[in-house]
Amino acid sequence: MCDKPTPEDLFERNKEWAQSKLELDQEYFSRLRDIQRPNYLWIGCSDSRVPANEIVGMDPGELFVHRNVANIVPHSDMNCLAVIQYAVEILKVEHIIVTGHYNCGGIRAAISDSDHGQIDNWLANIKDILKANYEELSAIEDEQAKVDRLCELNVIQQVRNVGKTSILQKAWRNNQKVTVHGWVYGLHDGLIRDMNVDISSIDQIHEAYQIRS
Repeated sequence: MCDKPTPEDLFERNKEWAQSKLELDQEYFSRLRDIQRPNYLWIGCSDSRVPANEIVGMDPGELFVHRNVANIVPHSDMNCLAVIQYAVEILKVEHIIVTGHYNCGGIRAAISDSDHGQIDNWLANIKDILKANYEELSAIEDEQAKVDRLCELNVIQQVRNVGKTSILQKAWRNNQKVTVHGWVYGLHDGLIRDMNVDISSIDQIHEAYQIRS
């Protein structure tokens, strides 16, 4: 097995990477220096195996990204809400993509009854989804299949959570075009699955969460 790179190695790799970019395009960094104009906000998992730009074939500047463990959108997370607000109100993105991935370690941890320390408080958001779908998930005997199904259910719920924010509802009231999508990425084949749960208006949110004025 190869030795793990040191921080010094990363600096050298960075120099090589920057030089390779300039060799292909002398204006590469000049363009990036200007204001970013992405049309997409990606809310994904922190998992290092899911590089957002790469798996959708986008260059830096084309995708605004927020990542956390298990791609959760809690309404108490000011960090996530700040990213959404900036993306919607300043960058004017037209698409917000909540992207989970199969075989997610956070999802697997949420299913287990082991003590994982502080992160269990964060994963309580996933356990709420597990509880709400307990009958369906309990009927799945294969552990991997159960994890992957909860990955899908989590994405579906987080799409709803994004739509329920005051940020999105304000944008929709102002006739701003923003659609929230739910995707799941397959580590085993590199392909994305669309959960077909797009939300693009207040009318698609339960009345209990609607903010009309």
